[in-house]
Amino acid sequence: MTMRERIKEAAARYPDQRSAIMPALLIAQREHGHLPGQVLEEVADILGVERIWVYELATFYTLFHTEPVGMFHLQLCDNVSCMLCGAEDLLKHLETALAIRKGDTTPDGLFTLSSVECLGACEMAPVMQVGDDYHGALDI
Repeated sequence: MTMRERIKEAAARYPDQRSAIMPALLIAQREHGHLPGQVLEEVADILGVERIWVYELATFYTLFHTEPVGMFHLQLCDNVSCMLCGAEDLLKHLETALAIRKGDTTPDGLFTLSSVECLGACEMAPVMQVGDDYHGALDI
């Protein structure tokens, strides 16, 4: 089944095509690895929705990537709770250990290091998301 067919099938479950944007983006990201502009436009066209609606969701949620990321995407929360519990030191440690800066990917394509505004897991601060998994109460 093509990406277009999978998106149409998913969209059929929603009374409003705008509600299908997130599932459609997940399908597109699985297909392409990330969501460059042309893919976002294709998703909007398939759903028949405004392109800005697709761009808004793709750039707001940390689970969507508009740029390529490594096999392991390390997303460190940099919100207040995590910062108070040592996220800044953890970020510096990760940058040193991986020999990259925040926002970069290792030359072998294995690791991308990002900081994100909030992962919604303050009780585990500092917290990092690796792929789809959360890891908390981290230290160096």
